[in-house]
Amino acid sequence: MYLPHDEGAHTKCLTSPRASRDFFVADILGFALKADATSMETPIFSLSTRPDLSIEHWTSQDGKRRISVTPSVLGRATQHDKDVLIYVISQLTAAVDRKLPDANCRTVRFMAYDFFKTTGRGTSGAEYRALKLSLRRLRGTTITTNISTGGMQIDEGFGLIDGWRIISSHDKPGTMIAVEMTLSVWLFNAIQSFEVFTLHKDYFRLRRPIERRLYELARKHCGHQTSALIRLDLLRQKAGSKATLKEFRRMVREVMVADSLPEYRLLLSQNDTVTIYTKDHRKLARVLTGDSANRTAIVLSPTK
Repeated sequence: MYLPHDEGAHTKCLTSPRASRDFFVADILGFALKADATSMETPIFSLSTRPDLSIEHWTSQDGKRRISVTPSVLGRATQHDKDVLIYVISQLTAAVDRKLPDANCRTVRFMAYDFFKTTGRGTSGAEYRALKLSLRRLRGTTITTNISTGGMQIDEGFGLIDGWRIISSHDKPGTMIAVEMTLSVWLFNAIQSFEVFTLHKDYFRLRRPIERRLYELARKHCGHQTSALIRLDLLRQKAGSKATLKEFRRMVREVMVADSLPEYRLLLSQNDTVTIYTKDHRKLARVLTGDSANRTAIVLSPTK
């Protein structure tokens, strides 16, 4: 039974004559976690655990790419709200990779229970209410950007998702069973063009927003390289942190000492240069033994 459709229009499959549904069912097993490249590089999601009503502006170092993120009255979508998008993007990417016809749908239906188990959450009533609030923030957060996805630039304001609806049991009205969520064209284009990065399976075990954000930036900028260098002030800008540089330095040191990030370690020098380097001992050994192909470090300079 559908609850009233008060959060956006339902979207049909785009180009799938063989599909019998107007939505994609997220039921693929053994899928890899994926996130879109743009949200990994730019500070779209808030790191705050309280409602963030600020407008975020980001410009690339060369000044060519811009993005502004405007919250709704509920606040900007948070780093933990992003879990919903990661789950849906992962399922859709797997479907596109397998050439499933329903992968041409921007609307995805998933079981709330499966989402909770995948993301390491409980299944209490509080978790269901939190999921609904995440959907509302995702729908209410508006993106304005000139960054193209899938070779297409959408120069207008749009939400991270176009709409959502909750499916409840006929016998238990108000009990959430499944969720339907329609992705924005901008985000859907990124998935169709495989403009996504694979996340480590332990990503959802990172509980602090700053840990998740630092891992995303490490994955995006270091990737399969041995190491990457970035100035602390630029790292703070890319992370979207509103902390002072002193406080952000403390947070980075905490993550560095805890060594909590999957795949990568951080090293903060006295001159505020952060080195991101792989935990892969084989890659590190090749560098130490003189394999120049693995010595490359990505140097990210502060914005001028």
